[in-house]
Amino acid sequence: MVDADPATQVRNARREALGVSLATSAYGISYGALAVAAGLDVWQTCVLSLVMFTGGSQFAFVGVFAAGGLAALPSAVASAVLLGARNIAYGIRMSPVIGSGFWRRLGAAHFTIDESTAVSLAQTDRRARLVGFWVTGIGIYIGWNLASLLGGLLGDVLGDPKTWGLDAAAAAAFLALLWPRLRQRQAIAVGVAAAFVAAVLTPFVMPGLPVLIAAVVALLVGWFNWFDGSRAEPAREVRA
Repeated sequence: MVDADPATQVRNARREALGVSLATSAYGISYGALAVAAGLDVWQTCVLSLVMFTGGSQFAFVGVFAAGGLAALPSAVASAVLLGARNIAYGIRMSPVIGSGFWRRLGAAHFTIDESTAVSLAQTDRRARLVGFWVTGIGIYIGWNLASLLGGLLGDVLGDPKTWGLDAAAAAAFLALLWPRLRQRQAIAVGVAAAFVAAVLTPFVMPGLPVLIAAVVALLVGWFNWFDGSRAEPAREVRA
């Protein structure tokens, strides 16, 4: 299949970026409603979106804070930081795409998220990759913050977010990101081990700690690569 001309690729990247921005920004409403229900003010909810701007970390922070209040604040911060650390890997991968220049890289760092990285790397043309990254990152930033504000303002009107299923939005988004990776036994083993540990510990330890302990378990299982099928099968002798 012959790639489209550069101009067409740029248009396709822009269209894809706008579609992803709209879809991702929509569930910022659920974050805003959940944050207010957890006890944050509307302005605190919005500041988190403006400064932190990583949906997974924000949902983790709000979820742990809602479960444990101020006593769970250290765990909430640790959970948010742990989830946000994945953006470091994205930054390394996106560095050649963004190019050189201190201010350019500094600006790009804030918009380096799951969606902007995915849309950018899905393109084959360098210009299209840049357009995909910036349009997705800036588009989601604007949309997410507006949706966070709207969700926060509507929080009291909506009542309990669980009634509307808004509490499941973050879990559904994470599952959508995780599902394509579950193609090998090793990846499935990491996910199952982490989920099992978190589920068992949740009733007994401080909110937020099950996520951190499960992350350590996931790192151990992934590091030792116990379930890598590529090493399980010995080479077969070929007979004439």
